[in-house]
Amino acid sequence: MIRDHFQNIAETYIAELSGQPVRFVALMGNEIGGLFLHPSYHGRGIGKALVDKAVEVRGELHLEVFKANPVGRRFYQKYGFVEGAEKMDPFFGHWVLELTYSP
Repeated sequence: MIRDHFQNIAETYIAELSGQPVRFVALMGNEIGGLFLHPSYHGRGIGKALVDKAVEVRGELHLEVFKANPVGRRFYQKYGFVEGAEKMDPFFGHWVLELTYSP
């Protein structure tokens, strides 16, 4: 879905290790539209580095994270994102939390 729908409208940064892509962040303005990492690379600072890049180029950031995603929620909380409203995502049919980060 990311490739088919967001690739042409998002500014994407990719992290590589040994020439292999392991994580990316896709920005749509000041919104993080997607931040994905292969689970075997969690805890290595790669996600933080990509969000650092997003903050560098955009400043304040907004995103939505699935309420049922404890790994993502912990990551964003540790980074300093603040939880806002909770709502049902009409496309996916899951509860999401709106998060904001201000440098």
